[in-house]
Amino acid sequence: MSGKISVLLVDDHAVVRAGYKTYLALSNRIEQIYEADRGETACQLYTQHLPDLVVMDLSMPGIGGFETIRRLLVRDPSCKILVFSIHNELVYVTRALKAGAKGYITKSSVPETLMTAVCKISQGGTYVEPELAQQLAVSLAMDQDESEKIKQLSPREFDVFCLLANGYTVRKAAEKLCLSYKTVCNHGTAIKEKLGVETLTELTLLASRQGLINVNQE
Repeated sequence: MSGKISVLLVDDHAVVRAGYKTYLALSNRIEQIYEADRGETACQLYTQHLPDLVVMDLSMPGIGGFETIRRLLVRDPSCKILVFSIHNELVYVTRALKAGAKGYITKSSVPETLMTAVCKISQGGTYVEPELAQQLAVSLAMDQDESEKIKQLSPREFDVFCLLANGYTVRKAAEKLCLSYKTVCNHGTAIKEKLGVETLTELTLLASRQGLINVNQE
């Protein structure tokens, strides 16, 4: 995209918004800056002004950040959203990107990062703060590796794996699957070897990363 950029700032702290607005206004690329203190207002202002980019926090009163992302994209699937949050945990980054945000930076990043992200996303690109992007790449590679290891489990081993990861004792898992205690113990040993873990805690953490905790075992 060429020309000037219009931005909608969404943050429940007026002082924070003022700081962002002052910084963005220094750039000759920014034409108009709108402000909202919560998601509900952001959705209304977006419909009214159709800004080129939405820069928003996640932790806000009312519907909150993730629901705001969802509603904005329902209204306009082409809506470009940059999350600007205090949270640097990967769970927030991945959830925001999966929800449809085009970028993610933290409030602890240097000021220039905000303008870089705004320009890149407004032009149709994506932007994740470099340190977070590196962590995300490592996490995705780890997830893929773990996913491949899980695929090596036999159907019965997978059943045992899910039960143990969800808190079943060996004896309870054996009763659930109508297997002997020794058979489940043997499966447990094989599972740990295939997954490259040594303890039940490591096994549970791996299952959690793969979204297998609280799988319905009834």
